[in-house]
Amino acid sequence: MSRLIAVGVGPGDPELITLKGVRLLQEADIVLTPVGDRSDTSVARTIVEAHLDPSRQQVFNQVSPMTADRGRLEDIWAEAAEDVGNWIDQGRTVAFVTLGDPCLYSTFLHLWAALQRGKRQVEVEIVPGVNSFTAAAALADVPLGLFEDRLAVLPSTAAEVQLMQALGEFETVVLMKVNRHFDRILRLLERTGRTSGAVFVKRAGLPGQKVLTDLGMVDEKDLDYLSLIIVGRGANFVEGMLG
Repeated sequence: MSRLIAVGVGPGDPELITLKGVRLLQEADIVLTPVGDRSDTSVARTIVEAHLDPSRQQVFNQVSPMTADRGRLEDIWAEAAEDVGNWIDQGRTVAFVTLGDPCLYSTFLHLWAALQRGKRQVEVEIVPGVNSFTAAAALADVPLGLFEDRLAVLPSTAAEVQLMQALGEFETVVLMKVNRHFDRILRLLERTGRTSGAVFVKRAGLPGQKVLTDLGMVDEKDLDYLSLIIVGRGANFVEGMLG
């Protein structure tokens, strides 16, 4: 049955894609893989490449430029939605692969929104994936929640007041994509006294992965697009287990 399938492929480790994700990818006629620029290599594509059949399937890169210009983004995704709608009208099944989970800060959400704006009647199936911050927590041996702990996940572009509120009220705070905002985040962590429980993780599950428990050791070359900070209890998490 023709439809759009969003497949979360996890944070980068090819073994973290789900069995369901692999099965549905292999059933698709067309596979879309997101890139930031036409000259970029799609990380998501490298993860799924071994599961695809070029003799039967068409694979296209879907450009999603890193821009704050929402009008430009809407135009790009409106064109993509038109293509997807036309393929599905032809009876073809389209799979869109995305790093992490399709429902959390993913490029798929732009396509989904564009389909809804264009009032295209497209059946959508979403296959969840392993989030980057859960993979990072496992890699860094950091618990994300104990008992009644609360967890907040924010983009590092959030307003300072929002970041300060989260750091002041939540036991665990995940700050996504900190590469361009690291200095600002570090200042806020110092102001709230939460640097000791902070862990920096870049490229979890990918070549060049790195975990730093001392934010003072983060170098400019570490500030990869796929980087985040988990702010938790740090070495004191055992005290939380003991009450």
